[in-house]
Amino acid sequence: MLTIKSFTFNPVQENTYVVYDNKDACCVVDPGCYFGNERRELQEFFTEEKLQPGLLLNTHCHLDHVFGNKFIHDEYGLTLHIHEKEKPVLDRAADAGLAWNMPFENYRGELIFLKEGDVVRIGDDELNVLFTPGHSPGSICFYCRKQHFVIGGDVLFRMSIGRTDLPGGDFDTLINSIHTKLFTLPDNVVVYPGHGEPTTIGFEKKNNPFLKV
Repeated sequence: MLTIKSFTFNPVQENTYVVYDNKDACCVVDPGCYFGNERRELQEFFTEEKLQPGLLLNTHCHLDHVFGNKFIHDEYGLTLHIHEKEKPVLDRAADAGLAWNMPFENYRGELIFLKEGDVVRIGDDELNVLFTPGHSPGSICFYCRKQHFVIGGDVLFRMSIGRTDLPGGDFDTLINSIHTKLFTLPDNVVVYPGHGEPTTIGFEKKNNPFLKV
């Protein structure tokens, strides 16, 4: 059984997720730790829970979700997993950091590309990869069918959706991704978004002003 621990990091208030089981298998999703104290907080959690991170995943590569990629790679020797269409976004992230007055050292290591239908294994548990472009060209979500949750990045928020005015974003594509990939999931699936509080698929179907069915 998987446990999800969330951290809210960096000036953009991004949600970083640590997903782990009761046998110490562990992955880090969207490490947004920017400041030194945020990196220490993450390390202290691993130490306290006796966890050794074994996977590094990005839902997408906007700067607030990738600040800590290099740190996790350097500390734990992990290779970054992203969708292939997200590589240009990752390549631009450091320049975006300068433009937003948040300079950082970008991840420059090898990449493992994920695609729709792939399965990410955390110990005995599985996360299914959903391709959900629109907020960015290679956005993906990680769906745990067994425990009814999805780590959704910036695709769907409580009562909102991801912005589409950044390079590679497209409103119609995003809406289609939500309707065809997320709203086809059971209503009780919990959505862990890239910003803000968790929500559920059923709640957003009924209440999201952008998406009322």
